[in-house]
Amino acid sequence: MSIVVGSVMVMATVLTGDRTGRWGKPIMATEIERKFLVQGQEWRQLATGVVYRQGYLAASPECTVRVRVAGDQGYLTIKGATQGISRAEYEYAIPLKDATELLNTLCQQPLIEKIRYRIPWQGLLWEIDEFGGENQGLIIAEVELTNADQQPELPAWIGEEVSHDPRYFNANLAKHPFSRW
Repeated sequence: MSIVVGSVMVMATVLTGDRTGRWGKPIMATEIERKFLVQGQEWRQLATGVVYRQGYLAASPECTVRVRVAGDQGYLTIKGATQGISRAEYEYAIPLKDATELLNTLCQQPLIEKIRYRIPWQGLLWEIDEFGGENQGLIIAEVELTNADQQPELPAWIGEEVSHDPRYFNANLAKHPFSRW
């Protein structure tokens, strides 16, 4: 399959059989996610973090093509337009060397730098992103849901919801870093 976004063409192999992405999580056709600011420090004792670097080959409201290094693994992710708190998402593992080269040569700068913490809570997996670089000081929690109407129980360290504020989308943080707000 090939996708053209602006002047960037992305070639992706359609996978058959085992379709798993990061952390063994299935590659999904739809991502349903809510985002919140994080308050306090209580969450820190619940998990250890993994260093992430990510950048964008293309980023528009219709389609985002992201390259990510998470720990010692590389990923290519293609996301569709956001509809409420949902959007199409396809993620593929790629060689670490390729991901690093793409980040350093083809991705828009600055890159997103963060430490991701994964915290199981009340049957859901919360991902806490503590940003560095030009987004230093920003801490966001994300939780993926099974449907848009699902109402998760919120941990005590969850603050204001920012799911509908595009400033907090990672692709926008790369273009308009938190430190410049």
